[in-house]
Amino acid sequence: MTVVNAISRACKYVGGQAALARAVGVPPAFVFQWLNNKRPVPVSRCPAIEQATNGAVTCEELRPDFDWQYLRNSKKVEA
Repeated sequence: MTVVNAISRACKYVGGQAALARAVGVPPAFVFQWLNNKRPVPVSRCPAIEQATNGAVTCEELRPDFDWQYLRNSKKVEA
């Protein structure tokens, strides 16, 4: 599964590129750039995409280069 495929699935899940942009608070042009591999999805937007898709698209799929396990474990410790 590629990052572009994950973003495409997220768009389909929420109803399109514009809907995903609204859901995560970015201009639609950003989503277009993510889909066309022109810029990476910012780490700060990944949790919002995961939430908007009810977990159908995960942070790990969007940014496999980031240590999400560390972040997820640190949130459990703080809770």
